[in-house]
Amino acid sequence: MTLDEAIAKLRRLNEPVPKPLRLPTTDEVIALERALDYQLHPDFRRYLLETSDIVFGTLEPVTAIPESGHTYLLRVVEAARLLGLPHYLVPICADNADVYGMTPDGEVVYWSHNGATDEKWSDLATWIEDVWINGG
Repeated sequence: MTLDEAIAKLRRLNEPVPKPLRLPTTDEVIALERALDYQLHPDFRRYLLETSDIVFGTLEPVTAIPESGHTYLLRVVEAARLLGLPHYLVPICADNADVYGMTPDGEVVYWSHNGATDEKWSDLATWIEDVWINGG
């Protein structure tokens, strides 16, 4: 599945909620990158700009707007770093005290607060399909 296909599928699966999320502006994503002192992988940046308003299933991937609360990327990063998440991983989704994180080259890995695991996905689109859409 390509990222285009994953985004299209998520759009079709988007669940209506009483207070829908909004997509961030490009300036908000740039501000996140500055705050992280890290340039986001292009696929993850695109996800934030085009898809981070989607609500589907039980997973709550990170968002790029401060008013999104516990899914706001900077909050997730702060909490995950306190638990030992390596700095090279950028959280894309927190699952209790565990994190799905993206490496600088775009691979997604599952990081447990008990340490790294060997679960990984070659790219964001594969993670979206395998984990978020199909439930793991």
